[in-house]
Amino acid sequence: MNSISLTSRKIINAWLLIAAVVIFRVFTSLYPMIQTIIYGFMDYQPIASTKYFNGFQNFMNMFTDSNFRDAIWFTILFTVVSIFFHIILGIGLALVLNIKFRGRKFLRSIVLIPWAIPNVVAGVAANYAFNDSYGFVNDIIRRFVHGFSFLWLVDVFGAMFAVIAVDIWKDTPFFAILILAGLQGIPNELYEAAKIDGANSINLFTRITLPHLRGLIITLTIFFTLWRLVTFDLVYAMTEGGPGTATSLLSYRIYVEAFRNLNYGYGSSISVLLFLIIIVVALLGLFFQRKIEV
Repeated sequence: MNSISLTSRKIINAWLLIAAVVIFRVFTSLYPMIQTIIYGFMDYQPIASTKYFNGFQNFMNMFTDSNFRDAIWFTILFTVVSIFFHIILGIGLALVLNIKFRGRKFLRSIVLIPWAIPNVVAGVAANYAFNDSYGFVNDIIRRFVHGFSFLWLVDVFGAMFAVIAVDIWKDTPFFAILILAGLQGIPNELYEAAKIDGANSINLFTRITLPHLRGLIITLTIFFTLWRLVTFDLVYAMTEGGPGTATSLLSYRIYVEAFRNLNYGYGSSISVLLFLIIIVVALLGLFFQRKIEV
């Protein structure tokens, strides 16, 4: 009885210790999530004084909403292109940082500076950088092409390119450092043995480096993809979804509908859809990861 009583007391004490955290998470995460799902099935507009259940009407309205279609399209484009260059440039930068040369430690330190800059700060700075009149991007191009002038953040494709380019510039160094950590874990004896057998640099990369990094690359791809899907602050600070809705991501569309248009129901329904997309992407990533591990 004493042992059972002692065990029970330990369990009770453990729950008491984490009770505050559990309660905090329930009210800051679980409750808002449930409330958002409920609002997603409601016509809730404080300005119009409407608040009633309308079933799947909000989700049906998405098919006829051109602003939502623009947000879906750019979210896909932004995520796919950004992740592609994160992988290519990240692996390339990691391989460079893994080479022994003078100043390698210094380069490894400063390469993370873009990643350390908050997204809002990077977005505001990029807004100035891509300005046609005084931005350094056009200024650099004019030094090689006299009279060059391009309205990056006014042109649809220019704005898309600018937002994606800034995102790649900002987070690729972090991706590279994580890949570099994986490179450090590959035994050097494997490379030495392969060189003795006559393997060249391409063979070393395709037969040793990539197989050892494959699991890490997939894991990072999953997380970086999810981060791209919920990106908000970069677009908010850099273009505010413009020109028009050309650079409006789903997360930014949620903000516009819920907090600018005060259409809580429709904004919540987009949130629910984004949540489902994130779950699907995460499950697909885990599926491919397990397939490779097998």
